[in-house]
Amino acid sequence: MRFRALCFFSLLVCCVPAFSLLHAATNRWLSIGPYGGDARSFAADPNDASHIYLGTTNGWIYQSEDGGARWSPLSRIGKTGEELVVDHLIVDSADAHTLYAGVWRLNRFGGGVWVSHDSGLTWKELPGMHGQSVRALTQAPSNANILVAGTISGVYESKDSGAHWKEISPAGSGQIINVQSVAVDPENPNVVYAGTWHLPWKTTDGGKHWFNIHQGIITDSDVFSILIDPVRPQTLYMSSCSGIYKTYNGGELFRKVQGIPTTARRTRVIKEDPNDRKVVYAGTTEGLYKTVNGGESWRRMTNPYIVINDIYIDPHNPEHVLMATDHGGVLASEDGGKSFSTSNQGFSGREVAAILTDHEHPGRIYAGVVNGWQYGGVYVSNDNGQTWKQQSEGLGRRDVFALAQARDGTLLAGTDRGIFRWTVQGWVSDGMAVTEHTRVVEYRQNGRPMEKMVVEDSRPERITGRVSTLLTAGGDWLAETPNGVYRSTDGGKLWRGPVLHGANFFYMGKDGSALLASDFRVLWRSVDGGKIWIPLTRPAGLTQITAVTTSPGGKIWVGGPQGVYWSANHGRVWHDIQRLPTNQIRNLAWNPVSGRVVVTSRATSLVYAIDPDTLAWQWWDSGWRLHSVHAVAGRLMAASPMNGVIVQPETPTKGSAMAEIRSH
Repeated sequence: MRFRALCFFSLLVCCVPAFSLLHAATNRWLSIGPYGGDARSFAADPNDASHIYLGTTNGWIYQSEDGGARWSPLSRIGKTGEELVVDHLIVDSADAHTLYAGVWRLNRFGGGVWVSHDSGLTWKELPGMHGQSVRALTQAPSNANILVAGTISGVYESKDSGAHWKEISPAGSGQIINVQSVAVDPENPNVVYAGTWHLPWKTTDGGKHWFNIHQGIITDSDVFSILIDPVRPQTLYMSSCSGIYKTYNGGELFRKVQGIPTTARRTRVIKEDPNDRKVVYAGTTEGLYKTVNGGESWRRMTNPYIVINDIYIDPHNPEHVLMATDHGGVLASEDGGKSFSTSNQGFSGREVAAILTDHEHPGRIYAGVVNGWQYGGVYVSNDNGQTWKQQSEGLGRRDVFALAQARDGTLLAGTDRGIFRWTVQGWVSDGMAVTEHTRVVEYRQNGRPMEKMVVEDSRPERITGRVSTLLTAGGDWLAETPNGVYRSTDGGKLWRGPVLHGANFFYMGKDGSALLASDFRVLWRSVDGGKIWIPLTRPAGLTQITAVTTSPGGKIWVGGPQGVYWSANHGRVWHDIQRLPTNQIRNLAWNPVSGRVVVTSRATSLVYAIDPDTLAWQWWDSGWRLHSVHAVAGRLMAASPMNGVIVQPETPTKGSAMAEIRSH
């Protein structure tokens, strides 16, 4: 049935006029912040220093046409869900419309080299590097046709602009592997340097022979960056986990530069002022350092909490410096690094785990951010997402996985370390949990042996584990903890339970007056405020439950790897939405504005809306990976795992050809 449905979908798409699909694709949903996140790499147009490209950790390429003041999403490398880290971007020195990107896959092996011939609008993978985890990429300064890539398996070279590639490091040597950095001599392309996770290497004959250049370098140093002096190629810097080294004789002997403390020696990038070779910047995992005398002395320019991945120095105005950082996005300086400010307008690489609309203040939206360090926590917008302000005082760099608001306006946050309540003093740790243990007590009544269950309370303790789900509807509140689901009847002051044992309860909601809760295996229902829970039968076609919602009229909707199901009788009978052309369901949400069930999937960027009565559906291509979707000011707004808050355009274009497709 699923195969026939997909074929049916393909046939329909073929019949849709080309302009309809084009319009839906170009009317992409908007990323509106909170701005910032993980920025990895820069590349600048050699003909226009104000035109800068930005690589990220999720395959997205952004561009700025005003020197990094504002950014706009340009394109995405790879497919939705591949999570490609764009660690290196190159603008072809011979053709500014051609860009190269060296990428690797997050959390698993793979990656490659991609090329664009239209200034980054579209990309294609270069077949010769398919599957390679590319950690370094450079172009020979003296020959634009030559590209050199460093990968987990070795060093590769192309002499025809990426059309063909050849491994130039010894295959199977076990030495020149895990290559983190590469550099090519500005005069002689046969001279190549490679920095590995162990030590640096050099070849002077295009890879026929390699030499380990380690004299003066601490053994077992990861080499992150190599900088060759463009005027005196025998002079170069190497940055590593053990510090920064400099050589004046092409690597025969290195000396460690002084002035950078041991704790900051994981120097990821080193860049030279193009107008003054004595001015060099070092981006470390503990801030930015700068030398103005060729490395004789260094000064830290930022606080030690900034992790720097790349640096851009404006060749026409060297006082203008940009840094690509973890969590903080792009930081900009107009005084040669003496001071920095965020410069992320238009760029959001944040993981938003929760969105909440304030029922007391129209236009106010809260976003819970994960993996943000000092840039994470909670953000608030008072204008439907146009601008955001961090509201994380008191959270102490905690990740926020859940947001909830009670009827009286009380705002709660579920974090990786407990529940917090918003007050005029900021966020305060909230709620004590009492774990209820039960035991069987035997006694005699009228001479007959009897037994009963006795509930014993443990000492109240503050919830300190991860709280990913909160429900504050009515007088019965629920909170998911590492020990199970706890219940509060006094506004969160005291939580008792677990009323449901286990972990990974990703959903808690209401079905009329009843409560619902679900983990990945079982959907539970309670009609007495959470005291007693009854398991519902899982749809036979689902191997796992990954999404749940309800719609008026008593319908329950569940989604999983095999698609979407619904029940109108509390799970006794389930029906499959057979012709919905997606599976791997990520989220289901009821949209009261449109009266539709909104569906998102892990497998696609499409968003579907199902009429609960007719089962007809319509679709939009958001252009992004999405999870929890909400209706805000008449539009759909979604949290994304890597691009912040995503909002539907003012005049959304739906896939009209699909609007009347019905499930039978």
